[in-house]
Amino acid sequence: MHNDKNDLLKEVATYYSEKLAEHGVTPRGVDWNGVESQFVRFEQLCKIIDPTSATFSLTDLGCGYGALYDFLVAKHPKASYLGVDVSAEMTAAAEARIQSANARLFTASQPDVVSDYSVASGIFNVRLQRTDAEWYDYLQATLDILDQSSRRGFSFNCLTSYSDEDKKRDYLYYADPSQLFDLCKRRYSRQVALLHDYGLYEFTILVRK
Repeated sequence: MHNDKNDLLKEVATYYSEKLAEHGVTPRGVDWNGVESQFVRFEQLCKIIDPTSATFSLTDLGCGYGALYDFLVAKHPKASYLGVDVSAEMTAAAEARIQSANARLFTASQPDVVSDYSVASGIFNVRLQRTDAEWYDYLQATLDILDQSSRRGFSFNCLTSYSDEDKKRDYLYYADPSQLFDLCKRRYSRQVALLHDYGLYEFTILVRK
């Protein structure tokens, strides 16, 4: 499975590197539709953060060009940010864009430190030619990484299996929200929230510790 996971991550890295080359440092460059939906998405993911915390550390797994950093520091200027992505082109674009002593970026499939919070936006969407079973194994292994590298909690999003059938695409992965809610409750914490009410064809799960 280890070699297979490496192959899977290489496929994903190539896909996103090509998107970045095609669309540049924009939401389309990380395969999102636009700025407005990206903002809504970040708002949901960042609900994992305790609003009374002035200083905390956050890992952005699958950070792309670091768009979440802008959203984060606008609300939490003292937060420290770690961006991790499997695409070297993405992390290079993020490093060029983000010039801050509070931010660190590097290319890898997992973080090298434990942060207060971890978030993963969109990394479970593009499965390419992988089967549902292969992708679900990868998803579970990645949730374990998010759990192990977070002190206070983590959040992630997925496209929803409740999407309209005619809008679904073969190369995308549509997750069952109730299955993942149950997995997180049983495996990680009793404090789990499922957000499926913000107008996009996706859901966000918050796991508080």
